Amino acid sequence: MARKNIEMDPATKQFNEGLEFINRHPMFAPLASHAQFVRKEGNLCPDQGWAVVTKNGQIHIHPKKRATSQEWIYILAHCLLHLGFGHFQEKERQDLWNTACDSFVAKFLWDMKLGKPPAEMDSGIDYSVKSEEELYRIFLENGVPSGLTILGTAGQGYSDMHLRSPQSHWDRKVDWPDCFGKGLAMAVSSAVKVTAGYEAFLGAEKEALTQAQKAKNWFMNSYPLLGALAADFKIIEDPLLCQRLSISIAAVDVEMKEIYMNPAAGLDEQENRFVMAHEILHVGLRHHARAEGRDPYLWNVACDYVINHWLMEMGLGAFPRVGGLFDPELKGLSAETIYDRIVTDIRLYRKLATFRGVGLGDIMEPQTPDWWNRKDGASLDEFYRSALSQGLVYHEEQNRGLLPAGLVEEIKALAQPPIAWDVELAKWFDHYFSPIEKIRTYARVSRRQSSTPDIPRPRWIPNAGDEEGRTFGVVLDTSGSMDSKLLAKALGAIASYSISRDVPLVRVLFCDAAVYDQGYMAPEDIADRVAVKGRGGTVIQPAIDLLETAEDFPRKGPLLIITDGYCDRLTIRREHAYILPKGQHLPFVPRGKVFRI
Repeated sequence: MARKNIEMDPATKQFNEGLEFINRHPMFAPLASHAQFVRKEGNLCPDQGWAVVTKNGQIHIHPKKRATSQEWIYILAHCLLHLGFGHFQEKERQDLWNTACDSFVAKFLWDMKLGKPPAEMDSGIDYSVKSEEELYRIFLENGVPSGLTILGTAGQGYSDMHLRSPQSHWDRKVDWPDCFGKGLAMAVSSAVKVTAGYEAFLGAEKEALTQAQKAKNWFMNSYPLLGALAADFKIIEDPLLCQRLSISIAAVDVEMKEIYMNPAAGLDEQENRFVMAHEILHVGLRHHARAEGRDPYLWNVACDYVINHWLMEMGLGAFPRVGGLFDPELKGLSAETIYDRIVTDIRLYRKLATFRGVGLGDIMEPQTPDWWNRKDGASLDEFYRSALSQGLVYHEEQNRGLLPAGLVEEIKALAQPPIAWDVELAKWFDHYFSPIEKIRTYARVSRRQSSTPDIPRPRWIPNAGDEEGRTFGVVLDTSGSMDSKLLAKALGAIASYSISRDVPLVRVLFCDAAVYDQGYMAPEDIADRVAVKGRGGTVIQPAIDLLETAEDFPRKGPLLIITDGYCDRLTIRREHAYILPKGQHLPFVPRGKVFRI
């Protein structure tokens, strides 16, 4: 037979709410934890009273009195303050001493605005005394004013302090004033935290800040380098969501402006600062957009090593005890250099764990792969760069601490406007094809000057033989997925720069599923209409092998590969570069210079 639910009577419910508040209040919690609350028939409380307190810390409450929770808060606090203030002293006039102590406690609670006194105990308190002793001497000399005889919790005519406790197993030797002193210290500390927003006001519905939210507030208030970026991101602390997304500690979603912090990781505030700074730096340093064809996870691992080294040097927070990537041997290396080392042993580094987990990058992949090509994506990128640059300026102006030189260098580099792809391509030509030295010769004289027609003038011509070997190979992806506009722009730029750098001939190969060798072509012919062959599948490796083994192609001639990125793994043994559409990546290919149209 099922048991019926027994509803709590309203009087008991109100008392329990008041007692729970006292137990949670920082000032009264140490006193309440050592006291015993007795609310049963036959206790020491008089019939007309509310409660009395004994010397050993027992508080006897009337079992049938009805009061609101605020009134019970006032009554219980009154009794506990008798213990905390050390009022249990034997005096010549014990009744006057009890009244003096009641008056002093009532004034204290009135100033605290704690609880609400019952109607029969509510009396105007318009005096100011330094101590109970002074008030006791006044009562001895002048008597007790009528309005102060109703301030005790035992009722008028009764004492609410019992010096002699009844015989009971409850007999503790407690330093009550010391407990009250600890409570006062806790109350002051709690008041500061409530004012700062780190802790909820007692009894309020507002939730206290979590460790991650405290870390975010610290960045906004005390660390200008990352404060602007931290303010723009939303902190998500949902353990179920983190479990569904396989986030063991933290991750960042650049597109959604969200940082996921898994509360199940159990990080303290200092560890939260470290992890949050780590995720913010991923965004500020544009690691999501700088992969440029690299494997996303391995690139994430390389960036993690760099960021964690910087954060350790800066002394920002504490390295999490639950995980993270740190290797002293990689100190001072760039993310690109570390990535090049990682790809030589992919099996080992595939087993490493970022803050998201093993084999997963803590930079969340965007829901729309080409989101940064849209207008809002471009504005986000500009915001991240400007926020980090301004933060660096504020950080240095306010002398907030030393920063690693590598981090400062990267932030300043991000502040510079991006270089156009054709300008970068021109620099590539300058690197491989420096201007040909010119000499003066009389073999082919220049025009004579009108003022001295009898004097021949030498002409400046390129030094004979310097043009030999000034060539390079162009591998053109002519598969069906290749954009014709990309081909036109790339070939036009190649022809223009080849002519200006005195490149006489260019070796051109078309390739889709097969290789079509066009042989050497003059730059002027490349700029003209070219009959592109192919438009089938994409196989680039045979074209590269042909150029590298061709006897009529210079051994040090560089390669320029024009593709849309949809190709297999490549093996290239000479200097090379790629021309790619924006937003496309080259999976599993050797690292080379990339120009994005």
